[in-house]
Amino acid sequence: MFENYGEKKYWSALVAIICIFLVVLTVGKIVDIQNKVRPEQGTVTFSGTGEIFAKPDLVTTSFSVLTQAKTVAEALSGNTQKMNAVVDFMKSQGVAEKDLKTTNFNIFPRYEYQKGKSVLVGYEVDQSLEVKIRDLSKIGQILQGGADAGANQVGDLNFTVDKADELKSQARLLAIGQAKAKAKELTSQLGVKLGKITNFSENGGFPIIFGMSKAMSEGMGGGAPQIQTGENKIEVTVSITYEIR
Repeated sequence: MFENYGEKKYWSALVAIICIFLVVLTVGKIVDIQNKVRPEQGTVTFSGTGEIFAKPDLVTTSFSVLTQAKTVAEALSGNTQKMNAVVDFMKSQGVAEKDLKTTNFNIFPRYEYQKGKSVLVGYEVDQSLEVKIRDLSKIGQILQGGADAGANQVGDLNFTVDKADELKSQARLLAIGQAKAKAKELTSQLGVKLGKITNFSENGGFPIIFGMSKAMSEGMGGGAPQIQTGENKIEVTVSITYEIR
């Protein structure tokens, strides 16, 4: 009798455990199915472009002196004399010390093939000076004067805006405003509502130069060149992604 009672109790407990397991498994399956059929949150992306035009207020250019001689001392002495004259001229034109920077200095041996073999015939000294010109009315005369002072390579004109970051911020605001205007117009037409912003991206901000003239010279003659500064365009494009509610 006690054995039958114990056996019944065992089987009752086993059945209860199996029922609980089945209930948990069924609930889990229902939740999993609901998750699978639940629609994903839609998104929509709008883009805008902002442009700011500005006259350049800063010019950088390069003056190089290349000197050849039989000995290092002669090449170095001749090159130094000419480059010092270029620097003195720049200062006489009001170019500040902070706007003068040596960007290159090299001494090379010079070889020539004579009777089937390479022969050392001398040395070459090459030095370059980067100059920032803030008075744009003096660009032509500075280029001419630098060449007259001894620079035999002049060029790499680069017209920039000193406060480009401020212009980039203005262009970004215009781009965001354009993107938001598109969002307002399209959502009104489609009859949908926008939720929170899920993504933002930006590219651009680099100046695009219009109407720039460039001078490359080896001892310029015939008077100072006319340099047209043109305009710089700061352009920023943004993309804004919204949730659709």
